[in-house]
Amino acid sequence: MNAVIPIQPALPGCADAPVLRERGQREVFCGLTGIIWLHRKIQDAFFLVVGSRTCAHLIQSAAGVMIFAEPRFATAIIDERDLAGLADCNDELDRVVTRLLARRPEIKLLFLVGSCPSEVIKLDLSRAAQRLSGRFLPDVRVLNYSGSGIETTFTQGEDACLASMVPSLPPAKAEAAPALMVVGALADVVEDQFTRLFQAMGLGPVAFFPPRQADRLPAVGPNTRFLLAQPFLADTAAALEARGAERLVAPFPLGVEGTTAWLQAAANAFGISESLFQAAIGPARERATAALSRQRTQLAGKQIFFFPDSQLEIPLARFLSRELGMVLTEVGTPYLHRQHMAPELALLPAGTLLSEGQHVENQLDRCRAARPDIVVCGLGLANPLEAEGMTTKWAIELVFTPIHGYEQAADLAELFCRPLLRRQRINPVPAPLTLGDTLAASAAGG
Repeated sequence: MNAVIPIQPALPGCADAPVLRERGQREVFCGLTGIIWLHRKIQDAFFLVVGSRTCAHLIQSAAGVMIFAEPRFATAIIDERDLAGLADCNDELDRVVTRLLARRPEIKLLFLVGSCPSEVIKLDLSRAAQRLSGRFLPDVRVLNYSGSGIETTFTQGEDACLASMVPSLPPAKAEAAPALMVVGALADVVEDQFTRLFQAMGLGPVAFFPPRQADRLPAVGPNTRFLLAQPFLADTAAALEARGAERLVAPFPLGVEGTTAWLQAAANAFGISESLFQAAIGPARERATAALSRQRTQLAGKQIFFFPDSQLEIPLARFLSRELGMVLTEVGTPYLHRQHMAPELALLPAGTLLSEGQHVENQLDRCRAARPDIVVCGLGLANPLEAEGMTTKWAIELVFTPIHGYEQAADLAELFCRPLLRRQRINPVPAPLTLGDTLAASAAGG
């Protein structure tokens, strides 16, 4: 059954709120999509998808790469000969990798990325990665992870990728001072902004994972403290904790409030004084707060409905509700990690309807009944809902766009203003009639 569990509004925030768990039809991109931003982040890495022509078309179209470009991803296509057992898949894979590395000698880290087809035929890419690493080290390290979308949502591709890298991180020296690591792929401009803020606080050097270069892997150990920059890195966080690292509890750095609390968690962990902290973040926080005031006038009071898609839904809902005054009709997320989301849930308005998992038909029924001002959903639902007269925002755009930190707070808010402005231009509200208009209509017999 998918009956709505009653919400208890007396609870503070949504820290202990019940969650409607949905199990049914799903519509998601697969984890291969994560290659689009990961290949731009790790600048000497290559992502080789072992999959079908459909996988190749997905990556090529999602990346928007022109045919004469030389991207750092490709697809080793499993064809009929492989499926029929007429060719040895491992021999074929070795041949493709050898040709690839001969052609692209600048590559230092190669990911073999599993897909639905490679998992269906039980191709052991883990063993293949070990075999190829033994052959090409120390020039090239070969790792593997699964980008299959059979049981996952698309942002878990990044989680699987980073988790596969954790065993390769060098051990931190026992006598080393405590160090901070920021975990999660961020746009370079955002990473640079955070670096400047940490430096202004007197905190550093700060490591970012994944790094921009494969040979700059940060050390990890019991003296490592890490902040999650993305809310979908459960496996990566568990792998780091297994190596002794400590996760700093904080909301995610979306909006002014989230960014401040995220930075505050680092300042507290490393004994930064309150006065130094406030002096370091003050100018950027003030700029961001002022920039948000214009979008608040456009978004305050508007109702928003989140379909489960990226796992960014809860931090985004907190930002839109608390800083822009939007009304949360429903906040759906593919997976709810209570431990990682605890600070975010505590900041949501009491009574917010939370749902985990997906049953598309049921969620569509609730969305149609609510008729919100804007719906955040996947591409597969956006066009049908637009045809029904609803205003939508593509959830995947919120992953591709730099949205973290103070300087991006107004840009993040603008992403939700644009669909409403577009709808207003398409269906402008008629201007109210004046007294002169009414008299003219009467004289004309209108």
